Amino acid sequence: MSQRVRSMLSAVLVGLACLLAPLGVLAVWATYGIEDGARYAATTEPLVSDAGVQDAIAAAVTDGIMREVHVGQPLQGSVHAFVHDAVRSFTDTDAFRSAWDTANLTAHDAVIRALREDDDHPVIIDLAPATERLKRRLTDDHVPFAGRIPVAHTEITLLEAEDLTKLRKGFHVLEVTGFWLPGAAVGFALTGILVAVCRRRAVLVTGLGTALGAGLLVVAIEVGRRMTLRDLPAGVSQPAAGAVYDALTRSLRTVSWLLLALGLAVALGAWLTGLIHRRRRATAGDDAVATEGTEGTERVQA
Repeated sequence: MSQRVRSMLSAVLVGLACLLAPLGVLAVWATYGIEDGARYAATTEPLVSDAGVQDAIAAAVTDGIMREVHVGQPLQGSVHAFVHDAVRSFTDTDAFRSAWDTANLTAHDAVIRALREDDDHPVIIDLAPATERLKRRLTDDHVPFAGRIPVAHTEITLLEAEDLTKLRKGFHVLEVTGFWLPGAAVGFALTGILVAVCRRRAVLVTGLGTALGAGLLVVAIEVGRRMTLRDLPAGVSQPAAGAVYDALTRSLRTVSWLLLALGLAVALGAWLTGLIHRRRRATAGDDAVATEGTEGTERVQA
């Protein structure tokens, strides 16, 4: 194989590796970070103590209670404030954390089950157990009108039936690519380095390309966050949505930064190795010239 062909093949393989590396990170995050129930629970657990999430839940529950009660205009503001403070205080209790965990995992399991099965019915979860626990706690705390919180038929739709087909296809693709993409990226990188004419240069390019791909993934995560918050429906709390987005993408951000650091470290190592090698060759060349000069002088003197 000629050097030109080897260089072209190495460039193609290294380019594919650098392209697949961030895609592999994204696929692995979606498959193993979001799909796995235990990891998902650990990822979203800090949200129960997030002030933005607690404020959003308190506001939503308070509005729901106030829709069920009818008080005069002079008392409406004070009653609303009292109910809101009581509900907000409830969000700091163990009972709320337990209700949160139950509702959160129930929603996650329902979505994953729907994506794996071929049922075309919408994904609906029943919040009655969590609502009943909240109602009982507020009633025990003598919160006004807590007994009027509706419990029956507290169902919410997570995914419409028409959205399931395309989401299911994307989910299956992620399940497959989450396993193959990282291995393919490593395989292409190693093969590209091995067939390269100058392996040190191939390692340098691979490191820089990997760092560039990871950097673009970090930028994409930030752009996705801004777009998500910008396109929120009316009435949805931006601080709460931002906290959820940050919690779900925290591991993805961490891996992306680690991949960027790894790529830069590999590139720096290859560059330093080449620099040391060139200096050694230059020193050896100078020593050889000096030796030849000394031998020539000795011959002239002889």
